[in-house]
Amino acid sequence: MLLSHGGETPRTAGSVVRWTVGQVLALAPDAASRSAGSGLGVPRRWSDAGCGDSGMVWGVCAGGGGTPYRTVIDTKAPAYRCGCPSRQLPCEHALGLLLLWASGDPAVASGDAPHWAAESPAAGRAPEPARPDAPAAGPADPQAARRRAERRAERITGGALELEQRLADLLRGGLATAGGPGRTLWEETAARMVDAQAPGLAGRVRELGAIPDSGAGWPVRLLEECALLHLLDSAWLRLDRLPEPLAATVRTRVGLTAPARGPAIRDRWQVLAQYDTPDGKIVTRRSWLYGEVSGRTALLLSFGAAGRSPGHDLPVGATVDAEVTAYPGGGRLRADLGRQFGTPSVTAAPPPGGTTADAVAAYGRALRDDPWLGSWPAILREVVPVPAGDGWQLAGATDGEALPVAPWALSRPGLWKLVALSGGRPVTVFGTCGHQGFDPLAAWCRESSDGIVAGAPVALR
Repeated sequence: MLLSHGGETPRTAGSVVRWTVGQVLALAPDAASRSAGSGLGVPRRWSDAGCGDSGMVWGVCAGGGGTPYRTVIDTKAPAYRCGCPSRQLPCEHALGLLLLWASGDPAVASGDAPHWAAESPAAGRAPEPARPDAPAAGPADPQAARRRAERRAERITGGALELEQRLADLLRGGLATAGGPGRTLWEETAARMVDAQAPGLAGRVRELGAIPDSGAGWPVRLLEECALLHLLDSAWLRLDRLPEPLAATVRTRVGLTAPARGPAIRDRWQVLAQYDTPDGKIVTRRSWLYGEVSGRTALLLSFGAAGRSPGHDLPVGATVDAEVTAYPGGGRLRADLGRQFGTPSVTAAPPPGGTTADAVAAYGRALRDDPWLGSWPAILREVVPVPAGDGWQLAGATDGEALPVAPWALSRPGLWKLVALSGGRPVTVFGTCGHQGFDPLAAWCRESSDGIVAGAPVALR
C-alpha cells in the first residue's frame, strides 16, 4: 500500500522537528481511525521500531492473525507505506506508530533504517500544502469511494463471523474459562477486530476482558455483554434486512462513521454539563446541551491530545444561540455544533425536568432504537439524594419513586457535592439514566447557600 498526505508538518533546516500528539491526531481521516490508532500507539504492539535523522519512522506491528505489518513513514513528505489491507490515509498502524514516536517513547529509538524501510514511501515530490486562496478540489470519485466502502464492509463481515465463532467457543467451554489469569484471548480478539477495521467491535471485546475482574456476579454480567455483542454481530450480518434508522445505529456501533447530516436546528442551547475523559493518548470531551425551544438534548464530542484541551470549551450554565446538526444512528443524540450567533449568555434557571419514572421510560424508548445504548440523558425534578444500603439513590420528593446512583459515581467527589448541595431538600439533577442506575452530572438548588446562587448549575463531574 502506498499513501501520501498533503498536510503541512513542522520543519527545520537540516533536522526533523518531532510532531506533537495533537498533530498526529489531526491526520486521522475519521473518529474510528483515531480510536484504532490510539489503541495501537503502545510499545507492546511494535517491534523493530525506530526513526532516523532523515525523517523516516518505521516499525513492525503485530497483526491480530499473526501477520506482521511493516509500516514506514516519511515525516518530511509526509507519506506512508504499510502492509495492512487498509486504504485509509493514513491507516491506523501509521497513526499508532506516529503517536508512539510523537510521545518520545524509547520503543522508537534513533538508528539506521532496516533494508525494508530505507526507501521513502513518497512517490516523487510531496504535494504542496493547500493555500487558503486555492480553489476547492473537485469531488472525489464516487465509484472509488463505493469500492473502498465495499472492501471495508467485507473485512468487517469477516471479523464479525470470526467473533461469532469465538463467542460460541467461549459459551461451549463455559464462562469460568474467561476468569483465568491473563487476557490474551481478549487482546488477540480485539486486535483481530482492529485489523478488520471494526473499532466498535474491538472496544466491546476489550470491555469483555475487564468483566472477570469486576467483582462478585461477573459471570452474569459477562453473559449479558456476550449476548449484546452477539446481537450486534447478527445485526451487522443481516444489515440489509434492517430499517434504515436501525441500520445506521448498527453501522455506528460497529465503528463506521458518517458525517452529521440533516437540517440544522437553531435554538438557544443551555450547557448542562461538560467533562473530559482520558482514553490512552486521547482526551474526549463531552458537552451536553439542552434546547430551550426544541426541548432536545444534544451531545457534542471533541478530541484532543493528552494534556491539551479539546475543543468546545463551553462553560456550564451558559446559553449559546447556535445551529446544531445531528449525526445518524444512536437516537440522533450526538450532534455537531455549527454557526453561533451573538455571544453566550448566562441562564439562572434549570431546564424543565421530570420524575424518576419519566427518566426510566425515556431510556426504555431509546433502547427500541438502539439496543446497545448504555444510558440516556434525563433531568430529574424535585429529587433528594438519600442513602440506600451500601449506596445512594435519588428519591422523588412528591411520588417517592427512586433511582439508584450508578456504582461508578459512588466514588466520585461529585456525589458528596450533590448531598451537600441538597442538605435534605429537593434539587434538580441532570445526568444519564441506564440499566446500572443514574449518573449525576450537574445539579441546581432552590436557595442560595455557601456562595452558591439559587438556580445556578453546580458541576458534579
